[in-house]
Amino acid sequence: MAGYDVPVAPTEIRLVREEKRLEVDFPDGKSFSLPAELLRVESPSAEVQGHGPGQKTLVAGRRHVGIMGLEPVGNYAVRIKFDDLHDSGIFTWELLYDYGMRQDDMWQAYLDEMERQGLSRDP
Repeated sequence: MAGYDVPVAPTEIRLVREEKRLEVDFPDGKSFSLPAELLRVESPSAEVQGHGPGQKTLVAGRRHVGIMGLEPVGNYAVRIKFDDLHDSGIFTWELLYDYGMRQDDMWQAYLDEMERQGLSRDP
């Protein structure tokens, strides 16, 4: 994560189930609205990211994934429980801030890789 200082913790986190989004406000005034699909396909879990460089798995078929709930992890993170039963990713405050700052680029890279591999966002 480069180029910006990350505040310690969000001032507010809102789960907007109907829109399948997680909204996160930080003390520096930045607010992010992160789609469940992006959070799911970029989950920091070993299942998605692998155990080392170059091991990331491209997750297809998650266009309609939603978030069932959030579980605090200490003072530094939240575990997101997705409705496809994935729940092993721990999203630190720094990671959520980083995803918020980079979400447009991350989303385009995801779409490009899906197309390159001939995969679909649909289940």
